[in-house]
Amino acid sequence: MRIYHTSDLHDHRGIVPRLRTLRQNAPGLLFDCGDSLRGSQTVYHRREPIIAEIDAAGYDAQAVGNREFHYLFSCLRARAAQMRHPLLCSNLVDVRNRELPFARFRSMEYAEPGQQPARVHLAALLVTQYPEGSPWERVFGWRFLDPQTVVREFAQSIPSGETLIVLSHLGLRRDRELAAANPRIDLLLGGHSHDTLFEPEVQNGVPIVHAGPYGQYVSQTDLGYDLTRGRWTLSDFSLVPLLAAA
Repeated sequence: MRIYHTSDLHDHRGIVPRLRTLRQNAPGLLFDCGDSLRGSQTVYHRREPIIAEIDAAGYDAQAVGNREFHYLFSCLRARAAQMRHPLLCSNLVDVRNRELPFARFRSMEYAEPGQQPARVHLAALLVTQYPEGSPWERVFGWRFLDPQTVVREFAQSIPSGETLIVLSHLGLRRDRELAAANPRIDLLLGGHSHDTLFEPEVQNGVPIVHAGPYGQYVSQTDLGYDLTRGRWTLSDFSLVPLLAAA
């Protein structure tokens, strides 16, 4: 199973040709860990050109970063409405019971040519903007859930042998804590802190991948199924120049 991932593009465009070529030559899932936009949780732009590129590149899912998030529900909803790719955030809910403009989790089947399909489950995590129970919940309606609890409960629902991938916009330090406490995670793809890891870090058996900001690189991670352990494990990895190759 091959997985590509970017994060923190911050409206750096020109990603489509390289990503298409990579996936034509070596097919795989493609994810983004958030902060693709130029707007922020307080600034709103009606037009975000990078969205069209992410759609054209064929991303399989994108996590909500603090650039995609907005304190005003209508602004986040308007951003999400422009996207033709799945937008995910597992640790953000609305206390007013409005319909969320993103999915909290996503499951899909993935198969290389000639192989049996593998079941892949995705959780996505946004860095907490204020603590649960804060007065700001009444002002904006958003409630941020504890990422550790969200992942732990989601992992318990996933059958053995199926893949759990976390798209994290928590930053590297919190990713290390998350991996150490949740060994059921098969792959933790991260962003937010703008770290570039040229080799995955492994915490409690969980590989952590950060591809760095601004589209310089896209990560390429290969997972292989370990029959003796009954789970997917890291088999190969590289950071592939993306915009840096243009």
